[in-house]
Amino acid sequence: MERGKMAELESLETAAEHERILREIESTDTACIGPTLRSVYDGEEHGRFMEKLEARIRNHDREIEKMCNFHYQGFVDSITELLKVRGEAQKLKHQVTDTNRKLQSEGKELVVAMEELKQCRLQQRNISATVDKLTLCLPVLEMYSKLREQMTSKRHYPALKTLEHLEHTYLPQVSHYRFCKIMVDNIPKLREEIKDVSMSDLKDFLESIRKHSDKIGETAMKQAQQQRNLDNIVSQHPRIGGGKKYKKDVCASSDLEVKNTSPMSEQDSGILDVEDEDDDEEVPGAQDLVDFSPVYRCLHIYSVLGARETFENYYRKQRRKQARLVLQPPSNMHETLDGYRKYFNQIVGFFVVEDHILHTTQGLVNRAYIDELWEMALSKTIAALRTHSSYCSDPNLVLDLKNLIVLFADTLQGYGFPVNQLFDMLLEIRDQYSETLLKKWSGVFRNILDSDNYSPIPVANEELYKKIIGQFPFQDPELEKQPFPKKFPFSEFVPKVYNQIKEFIYACLKFSEDLHLSSTEVDDMIRKSTNLLLTRMLSNCLQTVIKKRNTGLTELVQIIINTTHLEKSCKFLEEFITNITNVLPETVHTTKLYGTTTFKVRKSW
Repeated sequence: MERGKMAELESLETAAEHERILREIESTDTACIGPTLRSVYDGEEHGRFMEKLEARIRNHDREIEKMCNFHYQGFVDSITELLKVRGEAQKLKHQVTDTNRKLQSEGKELVVAMEELKQCRLQQRNISATVDKLTLCLPVLEMYSKLREQMTSKRHYPALKTLEHLEHTYLPQVSHYRFCKIMVDNIPKLREEIKDVSMSDLKDFLESIRKHSDKIGETAMKQAQQQRNLDNIVSQHPRIGGGKKYKKDVCASSDLEVKNTSPMSEQDSGILDVEDEDDDEEVPGAQDLVDFSPVYRCLHIYSVLGARETFENYYRKQRRKQARLVLQPPSNMHETLDGYRKYFNQIVGFFVVEDHILHTTQGLVNRAYIDELWEMALSKTIAALRTHSSYCSDPNLVLDLKNLIVLFADTLQGYGFPVNQLFDMLLEIRDQYSETLLKKWSGVFRNILDSDNYSPIPVANEELYKKIIGQFPFQDPELEKQPFPKKFPFSEFVPKVYNQIKEFIYACLKFSEDLHLSSTEVDDMIRKSTNLLLTRMLSNCLQTVIKKRNTGLTELVQIIINTTHLEKSCKFLEEFITNITNVLPETVHTTKLYGTTTFKVRKSW
């Protein structure tokens, strides 16, 4: 009984377990059925489970059949409706097909128009893009055209600025175009072309300056002469206002090329045309004769291109060469004063230009360079003057040369150049001038002595007497008391020689003017030269007369009388020199005229 109950309990548990598994199979996803079925096969009741499973399947089949039988009429009705819908759908399909055919037929023109519109829109977009690209390219082309125009018109510095704008501002915006690449490749060539053209203008300028240096120097020396005349007038009339300086004020800025660079001025180079002015008219500034814009432009172009040092070296080298040419005197310079004047004009013109360049550019030339050129010019000029002045035998030419050298020195001193060596050299020329004067007066004395009759001068009236007294300082109370006609004790050569000695003193004084000498130095120079005139020239002339074979006793006596009076007149000559030099004999140790001794020696013959 107990076994039967136990078997019944186990059977119930198995049935319940199979029921649970079936529910789990019905409700669980098919992917999870494997573990469930494994639990069936783990037991030994899988046969019974299969029976139960088949019974459950049959049960479900019966339920499905019941459901189908219940909804069959609805299904049939649905099929009937679906068949009706199929007919309507077929009609609708035919209508849609017919409508589509009509629409396609009617829309062909629209499709063609739309295609045309599409092409127009595409063209419009391309045109807009082209306009945008051309808007970027046109400024580049305009700048390039402007650049070529500026280079054609020789406006080199503006062309360089245009080239910089083109390279750094415009070309980078359109650098991917082929023509821009060609421009970029051509820029170095354009720079070199600008450099070459500007250098060519500079060479033309230098050549023009070389040819017209004498004109510039002539103008500068005229200015100096006018200033000297004005200073003399002011010194004589202190109330008159001071004259203007002949050296123009110059600007030390290197930006002058901007002011001087106009389309016209950029084409000019060298010397401007200026008519010759009379000495009484105002002379234009020496710098006004020159258009320096080629120098300024070339300097700035080379500075912008980073080749300033090359430009400076070239300019200085060329100017040194020109300086050597200017300082080479012509072989016949000593023949005329014009030869010296042209030589001085060229030198002054050269240094006026260099002085202007010094003050209007920043470092193109410096003071050391100018001083070096001036030292060379000074030494060569002094050497040339020493050589050529030694050929001069005409004292008037030597005097004119001295005045020209003084004007030359004053002109350059006005531009800041030291000229002390020139005045020292003039002292050497002064000795030569004295020698030429002595030779000239030797001839004058010979002519006077040869033409003299060696007889006392007869005077028939008071007028003639006063005339002789005015020519020669003679005082004789007894002769004054005698009635006319009467005779002077000396012959005509005494007053003539005395007056010629005074003319000689005046000639010596002329050379001393403007040499910046003190009155004492002038006085000493005149006295020494006069002593040489008396001791050498006049003494030799008297000796020549005395030693003539046809000189009679009467003539010898008259010569002795004449020399006695000339001896007495020496004190008057000393007073004459004192009056014109304003140097009192008591104040300094002045040189005495020792012509008295000479006359005594001559009388002893």
